[in-house]
Amino acid sequence: MIIISMLVVFPILFIHIGKGETMPSFNVSELHNIPLEKNMDTDDFFNNLQIRNKYKEDGWTLLWNEEFDQPQSLKSNWNIENWAAEKNNELQFYTPDNVSVNNGNLHLISKKEEYHGRQYTSGAIHSKDKFYFQYGKVEIRAKLPTGQGMFPAFWMMPNIDNTWLPEIDILEMLGHEPDRIWMVQHYVDKNGKLTSNLDSFVGEDFSLDYHTYAIEWSKSEIIWLIDGIERFRSTVNIPSEEMYLYLNTAIGGNWPGSPDDTTIFPQTFKVDYVRVYQQTGVDS
Repeated sequence: MIIISMLVVFPILFIHIGKGETMPSFNVSELHNIPLEKNMDTDDFFNNLQIRNKYKEDGWTLLWNEEFDQPQSLKSNWNIENWAAEKNNELQFYTPDNVSVNNGNLHLISKKEEYHGRQYTSGAIHSKDKFYFQYGKVEIRAKLPTGQGMFPAFWMMPNIDNTWLPEIDILEMLGHEPDRIWMVQHYVDKNGKLTSNLDSFVGEDFSLDYHTYAIEWSKSEIIWLIDGIERFRSTVNIPSEEMYLYLNTAIGGNWPGSPDDTTIFPQTFKVDYVRVYQQTGVDS
């Protein structure tokens, strides 16, 4: 095993390479930006470096990331919902018991069970007041739940109390159409009317494996990408507010409809990571 350690007094980096191991390539000048822990495992160290440099050639610098490697990060980085959803005629009660971190993944678990007057429970987390930002590249790698009535989503709202517009939906999927991803922008137009600008992409069954879903949000446009390929672009009513992140699986409601006899429970929204990048030296 390769071990990386940092002396407490002197800022000298030692890299010990075991027999038969090869030294991964990197730019030494980048190391000062990476937090080091004493006896940090080399795999973790270079994984951190790879995450930071993933989009470096395109001018993106890592601003914030959640890899879901540590269960305690849920409480420090996220707010965990505990309430009965009151919008869109949804059927679930969000509980902390339906949110967990397992094997480096966030699990938002949806169940058919009676709880405080609801017939279903599910999980939701958000970063309001803990992490919010203006403009950037947001990327999630996830495996989505499926089935009639399931409604997984990853979206953003202004970091303002009692305000949900404008809204950017990075991904939404109706469980009965697991091969279609919706990319949506909600806002109030100049006439005070709620307006949606949206498109969908039909591909493979997104419940069978992990895929990446991203937006690139700037002053002039929002670009949606699925597995790194642009699938939708908007240049109208681009939000300028600082926004926070929201992850959830709703059950039932106006758009997906209610679960039926074909819906299999429990269902799990599995998230490998959430990462936010911003461009350096560029007026967004």
